[in-house]
Order: sequence, then structure tokens, then C-alpha cells
Amino acid sequence: MNHSIPLANELNATGTLPVQPGVLVARRHHLVVRWSHWLNVPLLLGLILSGISIYWASPIYQHKPDPHTGNFDVAADVGIWTCAHVPGLHHYSSPPDRIYNHISLGPGMLAIALRLHWLCAYLFMLNGTVYVAGLVMGGGWRSLLPRRMDLFDALRMLRYYLGVPFARPRRRKWPHPRFNTKYNALQRAAYVSLPVAGFFSVATGWAIHKPMQLYWLAALFGGFDAARVWHFWLMWVYVLFAVPHVILVFADPWDTLRSMIAGWSTRLGRPVVSADEQ
Repeated sequence: MNHSIPLANELNATGTLPVQPGVLVARRHHLVVRWSHWLNVPLLLGLILSGISIYWASPIYQHKPDPHTGNFDVAADVGIWTCAHVPGLHHYSSPPDRIYNHISLGPGMLAIALRLHWLCAYLFMLNGTVYVAGLVMGGGWRSLLPRRMDLFDALRMLRYYLGVPFARPRRRKWPHPRFNTKYNALQRAAYVSLPVAGFFSVATGWAIHKPMQLYWLAALFGGFDAARVWHFWLMWVYVLFAVPHVILVFADPWDTLRSMIAGWSTRLGRPVVSADEQ
């Protein structure tokens, strides 16, 4: 089924999309996919902030207690070093807590953090199920299937992204690699990795939450402490995805962001592949 609409008269009759003759309009994202995509933003933020507050109560990465301060937390070491070496932070009230004060709910918030973490976790699991349902209903899952030339195309896109920051200041032409699918190869790899990370985040989360009842699940990850390590680093998968994702969205034309808000995309001077082909 082709979701491309060759334009103008029929859309202008409805008054929904103010477009120019000769423009092609494509439906890009199902409503359910768009809603669940945006709901992930506050849910992941709540999970990360509350998760780091939980980490404060029992850090994974520890060392022998410092003979002078008694500190054993690597994250606290970073805060102490930062306050000692960064100008303007020498008089910070609590250097060991600096990291937790800035990227979590704060130290000493364990009870509240646990409640918020599990509230966001349940909603995250529900939202993930809704997202998958939206991909199925809208046929968007087809656009995430791997292609034969993905490795070559991914290398081309990586070269493009790495070169853009150097080409633009020089006003040097740096053409975007052409592709005729909804996502390029790097995008497909990134978008497929997130549901996988989500699955393992949920699995390790339950292994940590119920290590006795779900002892077999904890054992799959190497035990309770190892499951905590997996859970901790899976958090950074989302962070490392989100930062370049946001940067590249704003670096691209407005059309990219609009498609995730309104669900449609306009393209000039070239045909739009159908949803089945995407």
C-alpha cells in the first residue's frame, strides 16, 4: 500500500496541509508510534535521575575507603576532583555529592527515588508495548529491517556525519549520501538497538528487584551484582543514543522533526517510496 499522496488539490480541499503544487507528501509515522516516542522522553529522564539516586545508596564502583575522608565511591571522587580543580567550585558545600546533585534527584533520596523509578519502569514497559503495536499497525517495522548494503551505507553516513562539522565552517560542499528509504543504515542500526536495550533493561531490572524469586534470571546475568553492572551501563546506551539523536535532528531540515510531530513529510522533486518498501 502506497502512503505517498501526489498532492495539492485533494489535500487543499481538506485544508489540512498547506502545500505547493508538485510537492509529494508521505505519511511517515503512525500516531501511536509518535505518542509513544514522545512519552519515552519524560520516562527515560525519570528513570535516569531516580536510578542515579538509587546508585548513590550503594555504588557499584567502589574502592578501599580513603584514609582521610572515608570515601569509597568513584562518582564521589569525580565530584571531589572537580571541586578541587575547576575554578569557581572551590567553595562547593559538598564536593562528594556534586555529581549526584546535578544528574539525579540528589543524595539521600532513596525512598522517593525507588518509588519514582518503579513508576517510570512500569510505564516504560507499557509504552514499549504500545510502541511495538504502533510499528505493527502502521507497517513501520518494515523500515527497520536490515538491507544487503547496510554496512557500506552505514560507513558512508558515518563519513558524512564526521565531516559535516569541518565542512560547514569552511563553506565546503559536503553532500548528504542519497538513499530512498525512510531511514539510512546508521539510523536503522540505532533504532533497532534501542528496543534490544529496553528488553535487557527490563530483564536486569527485575533481576535486581527480585533476586531471590527470580534467581534464575539474576543467574543469567552473572548474579545480583553483575546484573546491577549490566543495568547501569544500559542506562548509558540511552544517553549515548539521545545526545547525537537530538543534535542530528536539529541539524537536519525541519521536515525530519515535523514528521515525528505531525506524522507527515514533504519532499521536493523526488518520488517517495511506499510504506511497504520503506
